[in-house]
Amino acid sequence: MDIAKEFDDYMAHLMQGLGHADRHSGLVGYCTGLMLPLSRKSVEPIAARVDPLHASAKHQSLHHFVAKAQWSDKELLRRIAQWVVPQMNFTAGGWWIIDDTGFPKKGKHSVGVTRQYCGVLGKQDNCQVAVSVTLACEQGSLPVAWQLYLPHVWAEDVSRRTKAGVPEDIEFATKPQIALQQIQGLLSEGAPHHCVLADAGYGIDYAFRQGLTDQGLAYVVGITSAVVVWPPGVKPLPPKPYSGTGRPPVVPRRTAERQPVNVKTMALGLPNSAFHDISWREGSNELLTGRFAALRVRCAGGNVGKARLLPEQWLLIEWPADQAEPEKYYLSTLPETTALNDLVHAAHMRWRIERDYQDLKQDLGLGHYEGRGWRGFHHHATLSIAAYGFLMARRLKTGSDVGGKKNFVPCQMPAIPKDYVPRGSPASAAPRYKLDHNVALSTGRRPRDRTGPLSALQLGEPPSTFVTQ
Repeated sequence: MDIAKEFDDYMAHLMQGLGHADRHSGLVGYCTGLMLPLSRKSVEPIAARVDPLHASAKHQSLHHFVAKAQWSDKELLRRIAQWVVPQMNFTAGGWWIIDDTGFPKKGKHSVGVTRQYCGVLGKQDNCQVAVSVTLACEQGSLPVAWQLYLPHVWAEDVSRRTKAGVPEDIEFATKPQIALQQIQGLLSEGAPHHCVLADAGYGIDYAFRQGLTDQGLAYVVGITSAVVVWPPGVKPLPPKPYSGTGRPPVVPRRTAERQPVNVKTMALGLPNSAFHDISWREGSNELLTGRFAALRVRCAGGNVGKARLLPEQWLLIEWPADQAEPEKYYLSTLPETTALNDLVHAAHMRWRIERDYQDLKQDLGLGHYEGRGWRGFHHHATLSIAAYGFLMARRLKTGSDVGGKKNFVPCQMPAIPKDYVPRGSPASAAPRYKLDHNVALSTGRRPRDRTGPLSALQLGEPPSTFVTQ
C-alpha cells in the first residue's frame, strides 16, 4: 500500500476517537508536523511549516486542538494500540514495561513542575515527570498509557490546580501507585496478562510488587543492594503460638543465628561457580554478554509489624567480571522452572522503553510542548505517540524504518515564505550574540539498538476494549 494512503487510513481510524469533526484537520496537521524534520516541534513551528501561507490562523487552530479541545487522550491511545498491536509478533512472549521520564522546565507555573529527580539530567532539578506503560515484544514496542506525576506541592495547591486545569479526581499518588492504576485500567479493558518489567525506583516498593501479584501478573523488577532477603534454605521460625486471646500472631520470628541478609552481602558470599556468562541480544557493535547468578529467596524486608512469611521468588544478580562487586539486582516471580537465560533476557527487555523515550523525544517532539495546562500536556504526548505508532506499525510490517522516522514525510509541504516572522518576534529585533546551537550537554544516555510478542488488540473492535488475538 502507498505510504501516503496508509497514513490517511491511519488518521481516519484515529479520527473516530476525537468526537467532533472540526478536530480532524488538527489531528492530521499536528501529526504531520511531528514527523517533519523540524528542529522544534511545538505548536508555532508546526503551524508555520504545515500551512505557511496561513501560519497565524493555523497556529490558533492547532493550539486550540491541543490545549483546549475536549477529546480524550486515553481513547486516542486505545485507537493507536488497535492499529499497531496487530502488527506485533507475540509468539515468543510479551512484556508490560513501566518507567517514567522527565522534562526539564523553568519557572513554576507549568503543570506538575517542581524540583525533583530528573532522569534526563541525572540529578535533582526543576522538571515535569510522566509515568508510562509500554507494551513490548521482541521486534517493537508502543506506549499505551501515559500520565503526569503530580507532586504534593501541586496536588495540595487548589489555586495552581485550577489554573492548570488539573481534573478534580486527580489526587496525589506516587509513581508506583500511578503505574498500578494504569496497569489495572488496561487489564480491566481486556489487556493480556504479561510479565511486568520496571527499574529499582519501582521494584523496591513492596506495595507495588504485591499489587502486581494481586492482579495475577509476574514481574522482573530491579532492586537496590540494600533489599533484605532470606537466603536459600533459610527461613524464619513460625509465629508465636496462639494464646487464645486477641488476634493470632502472624509475624515470623528471628533468632541470633537465623537472620536475613541484604542481597549485596549474599552475592559477595557466592562462589564463582554460581555465576554464568549469558548473552541476551545483539548490540550495535557486539553481542551483549554479562555474568549472572540466580537464586530462590524470600523477601524479608517487611518481616516486622504485620508482615507474613513471603513466598520464594528469583533473585537475579548481575556481576561484570571486571568489577569489584555486583552491578544490578532483580527480583522476579517468574516460575521456578524458568531458565537463567530467560530471566536475563526478560530483565534486559527494559531497553525497549528507553528506546521509545529516545525516539519520541529526539524525533517526534515529545518534550517540545510549551503550554502549561494538564490537558495540553497529555494531548501533545498522545499525539507524539500517535506519530510514533504509525511509524512503528510501518517498520513492523515492512521490516525497515521507512527511510528513518525523523525524515519521514507523508506528503510534500511548501517551504516557509522568506518574509515569514515567527509569532512574538518584533519587526526590527535588536542585534544579539550568535549562539552555538551545536554545543549541548550530554544526557548521559548511550544509544540503544532496535530490535517482538504478545496477544494484541484487534482492529475494528470497540475502542474501549483491549482484545487479544
